[in-house]
Amino acid sequence: MSAMFIIQFAIVLLCILVGARIGGIGLGVMGGIGLAILAFVFGLKPAGLPIDVMFMIMAVVSAAAAMQAAGGLDYMIKIATNILRRNPKQITFIAPAVTWLFTFLAGTGHVAYSVLPVIAEVSRHNGVRPERPLSMAVIASQFAIVASPIAAAVTSVVAFLEPQGITLGSVLSVTIPATILGLLCAALIVNKLGKELKDDPNYQRLLQDPEYVRLNQTEIKTQEIEIKPTAKISVGLFLFGALLVVIMGTFPALRPAFDGKPMGMAHTIEIIMLSVGALIILFCKPNGNAITQGSVFHAGMRAVIAIFGIAWLGDTLMQAHMTEVKDMAKGLVETAPWAFAAALFMLSILVNSQGATVATLFPVGIALGIPAPVLIGVFVAVNGYFFIPNYGPIIASIDFDSTGTTRIGKFIFNHSFMLPGLLSMAFSLGFGLLFANILL
Repeated sequence: MSAMFIIQFAIVLLCILVGARIGGIGLGVMGGIGLAILAFVFGLKPAGLPIDVMFMIMAVVSAAAAMQAAGGLDYMIKIATNILRRNPKQITFIAPAVTWLFTFLAGTGHVAYSVLPVIAEVSRHNGVRPERPLSMAVIASQFAIVASPIAAAVTSVVAFLEPQGITLGSVLSVTIPATILGLLCAALIVNKLGKELKDDPNYQRLLQDPEYVRLNQTEIKTQEIEIKPTAKISVGLFLFGALLVVIMGTFPALRPAFDGKPMGMAHTIEIIMLSVGALIILFCKPNGNAITQGSVFHAGMRAVIAIFGIAWLGDTLMQAHMTEVKDMAKGLVETAPWAFAAALFMLSILVNSQGATVATLFPVGIALGIPAPVLIGVFVAVNGYFFIPNYGPIIASIDFDSTGTTRIGKFIFNHSFMLPGLLSMAFSLGFGLLFANILL
Protein backbone atom coordinates (compact mmCIF):
# COMPACT_ATOMS: atom_id res chain seq x y z
CA MET A 1 0.00 0.00 0.00
CA SER A 2 1.70 3.21 -1.16
CA ALA A 3 1.94 6.35 0.94
CA MET A 4 0.25 8.32 -1.86
CA PHE A 5 -2.79 6.03 -1.80
CA ILE A 6 -3.05 6.36 1.99
CA ILE A 7 -2.91 10.17 1.77
CA GLN A 8 -5.52 10.33 -0.99
CA PHE A 9 -7.77 7.81 0.77
CA ALA A 10 -7.55 9.93 3.94
CA ILE A 11 -8.69 12.96 1.92
CA VAL A 12 -11.67 11.02 0.57
CA LEU A 13 -12.58 9.80 4.05
CA LEU A 14 -12.28 13.33 5.49
CA CYS A 15 -14.61 14.69 2.79
CA ILE A 16 -17.17 11.97 3.61
CA LEU A 17 -16.97 12.68 7.34
CA VAL A 18 -17.30 16.45 6.91
CA GLY A 19 -20.10 16.09 4.36
CA ALA A 20 -22.06 13.73 6.62
CA ARG A 21 -21.66 16.18 9.49
CA ILE A 22 -22.92 19.09 7.38
CA GLY A 23 -25.97 17.11 6.29
CA GLY A 24 -28.36 17.99 3.46
CA ILE A 25 -26.43 18.34 0.21
CA GLY A 26 -23.19 18.61 2.20
CA LEU A 27 -22.16 15.08 1.33
CA GLY A 28 -22.36 15.71 -2.41
CA VAL A 29 -20.66 19.11 -2.48
CA MET A 30 -17.83 17.90 -0.24
CA GLY A 31 -17.24 15.30 -2.94
CA GLY A 32 -16.52 18.25 -5.19
CA ILE A 33 -13.86 19.51 -2.77
CA GLY A 34 -12.25 16.08 -2.71
CA LEU A 35 -12.30 15.86 -6.51
CA ALA A 36 -10.70 19.29 -6.77
CA ILE A 37 -7.84 18.15 -4.53
CA LEU A 38 -7.37 14.80 -6.31
CA ALA A 39 -7.52 16.33 -9.81
CA PHE A 40 -5.75 19.68 -9.40
CA VAL A 41 -3.27 18.78 -6.67
CA PHE A 42 -2.51 15.09 -7.27
CA GLY A 43 -3.29 15.00 -10.98
CA LEU A 44 -5.77 12.10 -10.87
CA LYS A 45 -8.09 11.77 -13.86
CA PRO A 46 -11.77 12.08 -12.83
CA ALA A 47 -13.65 8.82 -13.38
CA GLY A 48 -16.85 8.53 -15.37
CA LEU A 49 -20.00 9.91 -13.76
CA PRO A 50 -22.68 7.47 -12.47
CA ILE A 51 -25.16 9.06 -14.88
CA ASP A 52 -27.64 6.18 -15.20
CA VAL A 53 -27.86 5.76 -11.44
CA MET A 54 -28.62 9.45 -10.95
CA PHE A 55 -31.16 9.54 -13.77
CA MET A 56 -32.98 6.46 -12.45
CA ILE A 57 -33.29 8.08 -9.02
CA MET A 58 -34.57 11.31 -10.57
CA ALA A 59 -37.21 9.42 -12.58
CA VAL A 60 -38.46 7.44 -9.58
CA VAL A 61 -38.46 10.53 -7.36
CA SER A 62 -40.48 12.42 -9.97
CA ALA A 63 -43.23 9.82 -9.82
CA ALA A 64 -43.12 9.41 -6.03
CA ALA A 65 -43.16 13.18 -5.44
CA ALA A 66 -46.16 13.55 -7.75
CA MET A 67 -47.94 10.78 -5.83
CA GLN A 68 -47.18 12.51 -2.52
CA ALA A 69 -48.53 15.84 -3.82
CA ALA A 70 -51.70 14.07 -4.98
CA GLY A 71 -52.26 12.73 -1.47
CA GLY A 72 -51.07 9.20 -2.13
CA LEU A 73 -48.65 8.97 0.79
CA ASP A 74 -51.29 10.34 3.18
CA TYR A 75 -53.68 7.64 2.01
CA MET A 76 -51.05 4.94 2.62
CA ILE A 77 -50.28 6.36 6.06
CA LYS A 78 -53.99 6.27 7.01
CA ILE A 79 -54.14 2.58 6.08
CA ALA A 80 -51.04 1.93 8.19
CA THR A 81 -52.54 3.72 11.18
CA ASN A 82 -55.71 1.61 11.04
CA ILE A 83 -53.68 -1.61 10.87
CA LEU A 84 -51.66 -0.65 13.96
CA ARG A 85 -54.73 0.22 16.04
CA ARG A 86 -56.43 -3.09 15.26
CA ASN A 87 -53.52 -5.23 16.52
CA PRO A 88 -52.22 -3.54 19.70
CA LYS A 89 -50.90 -6.62 21.54
CA GLN A 90 -48.82 -7.80 18.57
CA ILE A 91 -47.48 -4.35 17.79
CA THR A 92 -43.80 -5.40 18.06
CA PHE A 93 -44.42 -7.53 14.98
CA ILE A 94 -47.13 -5.46 13.25
CA ALA A 95 -45.25 -2.14 13.45
CA PRO A 96 -42.13 -3.29 11.53
CA ALA A 97 -44.36 -5.19 9.09
CA VAL A 98 -46.26 -1.98 8.34
CA THR A 99 -43.18 0.22 7.92
CA TRP A 100 -41.48 -2.47 5.79
CA LEU A 101 -44.51 -2.79 3.52
CA PHE A 102 -44.98 0.92 2.98
CA THR A 103 -41.30 1.52 2.32
CA PHE A 104 -41.39 -1.41 -0.10
CA LEU A 105 -44.33 0.14 -1.94
CA ALA A 106 -43.19 3.76 -1.88
CA GLY A 107 -39.42 3.28 -2.22
CA THR A 108 -38.81 5.66 0.68
CA GLY A 109 -38.61 5.27 4.45
CA HIS A 110 -40.24 8.65 5.09
CA VAL A 111 -43.58 7.00 5.84
CA ALA A 112 -42.06 5.94 9.18
CA TYR A 113 -42.20 9.51 10.48
CA SER A 114 -45.98 9.59 10.27
CA VAL A 115 -46.68 6.24 11.93
CA LEU A 116 -44.13 6.54 14.78
CA PRO A 117 -46.45 8.58 17.07
CA VAL A 118 -49.21 6.02 16.47
CA ILE A 119 -46.86 3.16 17.39
CA ALA A 120 -45.79 4.95 20.57
CA GLU A 121 -49.36 5.75 21.58
CA VAL A 122 -50.83 2.30 20.88
CA SER A 123 -47.94 0.61 22.72
CA ARG A 124 -48.22 2.72 25.85
CA HIS A 125 -51.99 2.40 26.13
CA ASN A 126 -51.76 -1.38 25.85
CA GLY A 127 -48.93 -1.85 28.33
CA VAL A 128 -46.34 -2.77 25.69
CA ARG A 129 -42.86 -1.32 26.15
CA PRO A 130 -42.76 1.25 23.26
CA GLU A 131 -39.01 0.77 22.81
CA ARG A 132 -39.64 -2.64 21.23
CA PRO A 133 -42.00 -1.76 18.35
CA LEU A 134 -40.46 1.68 17.79
CA SER A 135 -36.94 0.36 17.38
CA MET A 136 -38.02 -2.48 15.09
CA ALA A 137 -40.24 -0.16 13.03
CA VAL A 138 -37.38 2.24 12.36
CA ILE A 139 -35.01 -0.59 11.43
CA ALA A 140 -37.61 -2.23 9.16
CA SER A 141 -38.37 1.04 7.36
CA GLN A 142 -34.74 1.17 6.24
CA PHE A 143 -34.10 -2.52 5.57
CA ALA A 144 -37.07 -2.53 3.19
CA ILE A 145 -35.14 -0.17 0.90
CA VAL A 146 -33.06 -3.09 -0.43
CA ALA A 147 -36.29 -4.99 -1.19
CA SER A 148 -38.14 -2.17 -2.97
CA PRO A 149 -38.07 -2.39 -6.78
CA ILE A 150 -38.13 1.39 -7.09
CA ALA A 151 -35.63 2.32 -4.38
CA ALA A 152 -32.49 4.13 -5.53
CA ALA A 153 -30.17 1.51 -4.03
CA VAL A 154 -31.93 -1.38 -5.79
CA THR A 155 -32.04 0.30 -9.19
CA SER A 156 -28.33 1.10 -8.79
CA VAL A 157 -27.47 -2.54 -8.05
CA VAL A 158 -29.41 -3.70 -11.10
CA ALA A 159 -27.63 -1.16 -13.29
CA PHE A 160 -24.21 -2.37 -12.10
CA LEU A 161 -24.92 -6.10 -12.31
CA GLU A 162 -27.08 -6.27 -15.44
CA PRO A 163 -24.03 -6.92 -17.69
CA GLN A 164 -23.56 -10.14 -15.69
CA GLY A 165 -27.09 -11.29 -16.48
CA ILE A 166 -28.57 -10.20 -13.16
CA THR A 167 -32.16 -8.97 -13.39
CA LEU A 168 -34.31 -7.01 -10.99
CA GLY A 169 -36.15 -10.24 -10.24
CA SER A 170 -32.85 -11.88 -9.29
CA VAL A 171 -32.12 -9.18 -6.73
CA LEU A 172 -35.63 -9.10 -5.24
CA SER A 173 -35.82 -12.91 -5.02
CA VAL A 174 -33.01 -12.65 -2.46
CA THR A 175 -33.63 -9.35 -0.66
CA ILE A 176 -37.38 -9.67 -0.10
CA PRO A 177 -37.35 -13.01 1.79
CA ALA A 178 -34.00 -12.24 3.46
CA THR A 179 -35.19 -8.97 5.02
CA ILE A 180 -38.63 -10.32 5.98
CA LEU A 181 -37.18 -13.37 7.74
CA GLY A 182 -34.28 -11.41 9.20
CA LEU A 183 -36.57 -8.80 10.73
CA LEU A 184 -38.98 -11.47 12.00
CA CYS A 185 -36.17 -13.32 13.80
CA ALA A 186 -34.93 -10.06 15.30
CA ALA A 187 -38.46 -9.08 16.43
CA LEU A 188 -38.88 -12.42 18.23
CA ILE A 189 -35.87 -11.53 20.40
CA VAL A 190 -36.61 -7.80 20.73
CA ASN A 191 -40.14 -8.62 21.91
CA LYS A 192 -38.59 -9.99 25.11
CA LEU A 193 -36.05 -7.20 25.70
CA GLY A 194 -36.40 -4.81 28.62
CA LYS A 195 -38.91 -4.78 31.43
CA GLU A 196 -42.62 -4.58 30.88
CA LEU A 197 -44.03 -1.09 31.43
CA LYS A 198 -45.71 -2.12 34.67
CA ASP A 199 -42.33 -3.28 36.01
CA ASP A 200 -40.19 -0.46 34.63
CA PRO A 201 -39.02 1.71 37.57
CA ASN A 202 -38.38 4.80 35.42
CA TYR A 203 -41.87 4.70 33.95
CA GLN A 204 -43.41 4.08 37.37
CA ARG A 205 -41.61 7.17 38.67
CA LEU A 206 -43.09 9.17 35.81
CA LEU A 207 -46.57 8.01 36.84
CA GLN A 208 -46.00 9.61 40.24
CA ASP A 209 -45.70 13.01 38.57
CA PRO A 210 -49.16 14.65 38.46
CA GLU A 211 -48.17 16.80 35.48
CA TYR A 212 -47.11 13.74 33.47
CA VAL A 213 -50.37 11.95 34.35
CA ARG A 214 -52.40 15.01 33.39
CA LEU A 215 -50.71 15.23 29.99
CA ASN A 216 -50.95 11.51 29.28
CA GLN A 217 -54.09 10.30 31.03
CA THR A 218 -56.18 10.41 27.88
CA GLU A 219 -55.39 8.83 24.58
CA ILE A 220 -53.59 11.16 22.25
CA LYS A 221 -55.70 11.71 19.19
CA THR A 222 -53.55 11.83 16.11
CA GLN A 223 -54.63 14.44 13.62
CA GLU A 224 -57.10 13.08 11.16
CA ILE A 225 -55.53 13.00 7.73
CA GLU A 226 -57.76 14.46 5.07
CA ILE A 227 -57.55 12.21 2.04
CA LYS A 228 -57.73 13.92 -1.33
CA PRO A 229 -60.13 12.44 -3.90
CA THR A 230 -57.18 11.75 -6.22
CA ALA A 231 -55.12 9.91 -3.59
CA LYS A 232 -56.24 6.40 -4.50
CA ILE A 233 -55.72 7.02 -8.21
CA SER A 234 -52.17 8.30 -7.62
CA VAL A 235 -51.30 5.26 -5.48
CA GLY A 236 -52.78 2.93 -8.10
CA LEU A 237 -50.78 4.54 -10.91
CA PHE A 238 -47.57 4.52 -8.86
CA LEU A 239 -47.93 0.86 -7.86
CA PHE A 240 -48.79 -0.05 -11.45
CA GLY A 241 -45.49 1.56 -12.49
CA ALA A 242 -43.61 -0.33 -9.79
CA LEU A 243 -45.23 -3.61 -10.90
CA LEU A 244 -44.32 -2.89 -14.51
CA VAL A 245 -40.71 -2.28 -13.49
CA VAL A 246 -40.62 -5.65 -11.68
CA ILE A 247 -42.14 -7.49 -14.66
CA MET A 248 -39.81 -5.86 -17.17
CA GLY A 249 -36.83 -6.49 -14.92
CA THR A 250 -37.69 -10.13 -14.36
CA PHE A 251 -38.51 -10.92 -18.00
CA PRO A 252 -36.03 -9.12 -20.27
CA ALA A 253 -37.75 -10.53 -23.38
CA LEU A 254 -40.66 -8.12 -22.76
CA ARG A 255 -38.40 -5.13 -23.36
CA PRO A 256 -37.78 -3.83 -26.89
CA ALA A 257 -34.56 -5.15 -28.41
CA PHE A 258 -31.88 -3.00 -29.99
CA ASP A 259 -28.85 -4.47 -31.75
CA GLY A 260 -30.01 -7.89 -30.65
CA LYS A 261 -30.13 -7.02 -26.93
CA PRO A 262 -33.06 -6.05 -24.69
CA MET A 263 -33.20 -2.39 -23.72
CA GLY A 264 -31.21 -1.86 -20.51
CA MET A 265 -33.03 -1.67 -17.16
CA ALA A 266 -31.72 1.82 -16.55
CA HIS A 267 -33.59 3.20 -19.57
CA THR A 268 -36.58 0.97 -18.83
CA ILE A 269 -36.96 2.30 -15.29
CA GLU A 270 -36.42 5.89 -16.39
CA ILE A 271 -39.07 5.68 -19.13
CA ILE A 272 -41.67 3.89 -16.99
CA MET A 273 -41.34 6.09 -13.92
CA LEU A 274 -41.24 9.35 -15.86
CA SER A 275 -44.41 8.19 -17.64
CA VAL A 276 -46.05 7.32 -14.33
CA GLY A 277 -45.19 10.78 -12.99
CA ALA A 278 -46.76 12.32 -16.07
CA LEU A 279 -49.94 10.22 -15.73
CA ILE A 280 -50.32 11.18 -12.07
CA ILE A 281 -49.95 14.86 -12.96
CA LEU A 282 -52.40 14.59 -15.88
CA PHE A 283 -55.11 12.60 -14.08
CA CYS A 284 -54.71 13.75 -10.46
CA LYS A 285 -53.67 17.35 -11.13
CA PRO A 286 -51.56 17.89 -7.98
CA ASN A 287 -50.22 21.36 -7.22
CA GLY A 288 -47.02 21.85 -9.19
CA ASN A 289 -45.23 23.60 -6.32
CA ALA A 290 -46.28 20.87 -3.88
CA ILE A 291 -44.49 18.26 -6.00
CA THR A 292 -41.10 19.92 -5.56
CA GLN A 293 -41.69 21.03 -1.98
CA GLY A 294 -42.56 17.61 -0.52
CA SER A 295 -40.24 15.50 1.63
CA VAL A 296 -39.91 12.80 -1.05
CA PHE A 297 -38.58 15.22 -3.66
CA HIS A 298 -36.13 16.81 -1.22
CA ALA A 299 -34.79 13.47 -0.01
CA GLY A 300 -34.48 12.15 -3.56
CA MET A 301 -32.59 15.18 -4.83
CA ARG A 302 -30.24 15.00 -1.84
CA ALA A 303 -29.52 11.39 -2.79
CA VAL A 304 -28.76 12.40 -6.38
CA ILE A 305 -26.32 15.11 -5.25
CA ALA A 306 -24.69 12.74 -2.76
CA ILE A 307 -24.13 10.13 -5.47
CA PHE A 308 -22.94 12.82 -7.89
CA GLY A 309 -20.21 14.02 -5.52
CA ILE A 310 -19.20 11.16 -3.24
CA ALA A 311 -19.56 8.25 -5.68
CA TRP A 312 -17.64 10.22 -8.33
CA LEU A 313 -14.94 11.00 -5.75
CA GLY A 314 -14.60 7.41 -4.58
CA ASP A 315 -14.59 6.02 -8.10
CA THR A 316 -11.87 8.50 -9.13
CA LEU A 317 -9.62 7.30 -6.31
CA MET A 318 -10.23 3.62 -7.01
CA GLN A 319 -9.76 3.91 -10.78
CA ALA A 320 -6.44 5.65 -10.27
CA HIS A 321 -5.18 2.89 -7.95
CA MET A 322 -7.11 -0.13 -9.27
CA THR A 323 -3.99 -2.26 -9.82
CA GLU A 324 -2.78 -1.52 -6.31
CA VAL A 325 -6.22 -2.14 -4.82
CA LYS A 326 -6.50 -5.49 -6.63
CA ASP A 327 -3.09 -6.55 -5.34
CA MET A 328 -4.06 -5.61 -1.79
CA ALA A 329 -7.37 -7.43 -2.07
CA LYS A 330 -6.25 -10.73 -3.58
CA GLY A 331 -7.58 -12.60 -0.58
CA LEU A 332 -10.82 -10.63 -0.48
CA VAL A 333 -12.66 -12.83 -2.98
CA GLU A 334 -12.19 -15.84 -0.71
CA THR A 335 -13.41 -13.95 2.37
CA ALA A 336 -15.74 -11.71 0.35
CA PRO A 337 -19.09 -12.26 2.09
CA TRP A 338 -18.14 -10.76 5.43
CA ALA A 339 -15.28 -8.50 4.29
CA PHE A 340 -17.35 -6.77 1.62
CA ALA A 341 -20.41 -6.69 3.89
CA ALA A 342 -18.31 -4.92 6.54
CA ALA A 343 -17.14 -2.37 3.97
CA LEU A 344 -20.75 -1.66 2.89
CA PHE A 345 -21.86 -1.39 6.51
CA MET A 346 -19.09 1.02 7.53
CA LEU A 347 -19.51 3.30 4.52
CA SER A 348 -23.28 3.44 4.99
CA ILE A 349 -22.71 4.63 8.56
CA LEU A 350 -20.57 7.47 7.23
CA VAL A 351 -22.68 8.60 4.26
CA ASN A 352 -26.23 7.84 5.53
CA SER A 353 -27.30 6.87 2.02
CA GLN A 354 -27.86 3.38 0.68
CA GLY A 355 -27.73 4.64 -2.90
CA ALA A 356 -24.42 6.46 -2.40
CA THR A 357 -22.96 3.41 -0.64
CA VAL A 358 -23.91 1.16 -3.56
CA ALA A 359 -22.65 3.63 -6.17
CA THR A 360 -19.30 3.93 -4.36
CA LEU A 361 -18.50 0.32 -3.45
CA PHE A 362 -20.31 -1.97 -5.88
CA PRO A 363 -18.08 -0.97 -8.82
CA VAL A 364 -15.07 -1.79 -6.61
CA GLY A 365 -16.55 -5.19 -5.70
CA ILE A 366 -17.23 -5.96 -9.36
CA ALA A 367 -13.69 -4.90 -10.36
CA LEU A 368 -12.27 -7.18 -7.65
CA GLY A 369 -14.13 -10.13 -9.15
CA ILE A 370 -16.53 -10.72 -6.26
CA PRO A 371 -19.31 -12.96 -7.66
CA ALA A 372 -22.69 -11.33 -8.27
CA PRO A 373 -24.54 -13.74 -5.90
CA VAL A 374 -22.23 -12.68 -3.07
CA LEU A 375 -22.74 -8.98 -3.84
CA ILE A 376 -26.52 -9.47 -3.78
CA GLY A 377 -26.35 -11.65 -0.67
CA VAL A 378 -24.60 -8.93 1.35
CA PHE A 379 -26.55 -6.05 -0.23
CA VAL A 380 -28.56 -5.54 2.97
CA ALA A 381 -25.37 -4.39 4.72
CA VAL A 382 -25.89 -0.90 3.23
CA ASN A 383 -28.33 -0.25 6.10
CA GLY A 384 -25.90 0.93 8.77
CA TYR A 385 -27.93 4.05 9.61
CA PHE A 386 -28.82 2.86 13.09
CA PHE A 387 -25.24 2.52 14.37
CA ILE A 388 -24.82 6.21 15.20
CA PRO A 389 -28.08 7.58 16.68
CA ASN A 390 -28.27 10.72 14.56
CA TYR A 391 -30.73 9.49 11.94
CA GLY A 392 -34.03 11.39 11.71
CA PRO A 393 -36.54 8.60 12.53
CA ILE A 394 -34.36 7.50 15.46
CA ILE A 395 -34.48 10.95 17.03
CA ALA A 396 -38.19 11.29 16.22
CA SER A 397 -39.10 7.96 17.83
CA ILE A 398 -37.24 8.92 21.02
CA ASP A 399 -39.26 12.14 21.16
CA PHE A 400 -42.56 10.34 20.55
CA ASP A 401 -42.01 7.81 23.36
CA SER A 402 -43.37 9.60 26.41
CA THR A 403 -42.51 6.61 28.66
CA GLY A 404 -38.78 7.19 28.25
CA THR A 405 -38.03 3.58 27.31
CA THR A 406 -36.67 4.54 23.87
CA ARG A 407 -33.47 6.45 24.49
CA ILE A 408 -29.80 7.11 23.79
CA GLY A 409 -27.59 5.79 26.58
CA LYS A 410 -24.84 7.52 28.51
CA PHE A 411 -22.18 6.10 26.18
CA ILE A 412 -23.99 7.16 22.95
CA PHE A 413 -23.69 3.75 21.28
CA ASN A 414 -25.75 1.91 23.90
CA HIS A 415 -29.00 3.21 22.44
CA SER A 416 -32.33 1.49 21.93
CA PHE A 417 -31.71 0.76 18.23
CA MET A 418 -28.29 -0.87 18.44
CA LEU A 419 -29.28 -4.44 19.37
CA PRO A 420 -32.41 -4.55 17.15
CA GLY A 421 -30.31 -3.22 14.26
CA LEU A 422 -27.42 -5.63 14.74
CA LEU A 423 -29.78 -8.58 15.14
CA SER A 424 -31.71 -7.63 12.02
CA MET A 425 -28.45 -7.16 10.11
CA ALA A 426 -26.96 -10.49 11.18
CA PHE A 427 -30.11 -12.49 10.41
CA SER A 428 -30.75 -10.71 7.09
CA LEU A 429 -27.15 -11.22 5.97
CA GLY A 430 -27.34 -14.90 6.81
CA PHE A 431 -30.60 -15.37 4.93
CA GLY A 432 -29.36 -13.18 2.07
CA LEU A 433 -26.26 -15.30 1.46
CA LEU A 434 -28.32 -18.49 1.83
CA PHE A 435 -30.96 -17.45 -0.73
CA ALA A 436 -28.32 -16.04 -3.10
CA ASN A 437 -26.45 -19.36 -2.98
CA ILE A 438 -29.64 -21.34 -3.65
CA LEU A 439 -31.37 -19.10 -6.21
CA LEU A 440 -28.60 -17.44 -8.22
